[in-house]
Amino acid sequence: MRATDVFVIGGGPAGLAAAIAARRQGFDVVVADGALPPIDKPCGEGLMPDGLAALCALGVSIAPEQAHKFRGIRFVSSRLSVEANFPNGSGFGVRRTVLHRTMMAAAEAERVTLLWHTPVTGVTSDGVKLGDRLIRARWIVGADGGHSLVRQWTGLDRSRERMRFAFRRHYRIAPWSEFVELHWGPKCQIYITPVAADEICVALISRNSDLRLDDALPAFPELASLLRGAEPSSIERGAISSTRKLRRVYQGRVVLVGDASGTVDAITGEGLCLAFHQAKLLAECLVTRDLERYQREHRMLAARPAMMARLMLTLDWTTSFRQRVMRAFGSDPRLFARLLAMHVGVLSPVEFAATGLSLGWRALLA
Repeated sequence: MRATDVFVIGGGPAGLAAAIAARRQGFDVVVADGALPPIDKPCGEGLMPDGLAALCALGVSIAPEQAHKFRGIRFVSSRLSVEANFPNGSGFGVRRTVLHRTMMAAAEAERVTLLWHTPVTGVTSDGVKLGDRLIRARWIVGADGGHSLVRQWTGLDRSRERMRFAFRRHYRIAPWSEFVELHWGPKCQIYITPVAADEICVALISRNSDLRLDDALPAFPELASLLRGAEPSSIERGAISSTRKLRRVYQGRVVLVGDASGTVDAITGEGLCLAFHQAKLLAECLVTRDLERYQREHRMLAARPAMMARLMLTLDWTTSFRQRVMRAFGSDPRLFARLLAMHVGVLSPVEFAATGLSLGWRALLA
């Protein structure tokens, strides 16, 4: 192989999505990654309805028997809880390795060339370096994650960043609800995502890099009780959850997608959905050679998840503030339902603003 239209650096979900989208636009596409599949990453493993729709728009579907359906989100704080169904379908809890295998099979079906265990060692004005080899490419897509080397090589690494730390473990236990649960604790949150009929994913997020699940669980007595005696089905693995906004996401013919192009806090659960939307947009922009459009609309795509992350993290300020908001949600469950509708892109910003005013008033009275 000497040349290709599009060379994607990074073979995770974002890279495979970009490759599939570009291939569906008629480009020859190569993906290279230094890892061997399936690629895993510690995350909450929940795909909300908007994420599933974005994946479907790429021609990729997850078999129902390989996932576990959930119908909404539940917030739990001390003895208060509030829940709402998605207004636009169901979500899927799916193991990250299952998602990766599914997307890899879709890429192979689209005749994307996949080079595993093949680290990229640099980019040039002509193409991509694989050791001593040079593969010429019209377009180079950096999809190599939050610590992107492509971003560094091309001088796009100027950004603002805030970090939190996530740790994930699976347990062999039947899910106890039809919701993804977000349990709020002292300066940390624990996600519970059903991923199979007999397995759940438990993910902890906090600003403390030393805090682990076993250390955090005593602050969540009801959750600890539910997990007591449950057999871990995976080791605890960690990752960084960052909020990063780049000034630019392309330079010349090198363009970034997924976490390489900026991130929102994992509390939103929208990272993959965002990457899938970016992949489809990027493929359209490559056809027209209009990366300024990609830059502009990339920023617009990230606006809603970024806003939701800020809103949700306000509940992390103090326990008393969070409890007031939870009581406000409890006094009028429609408020939480509308918040969730905004989260998954169903509610307009104007409608959401009215909800915010109502919520603020109720929180003051709670």
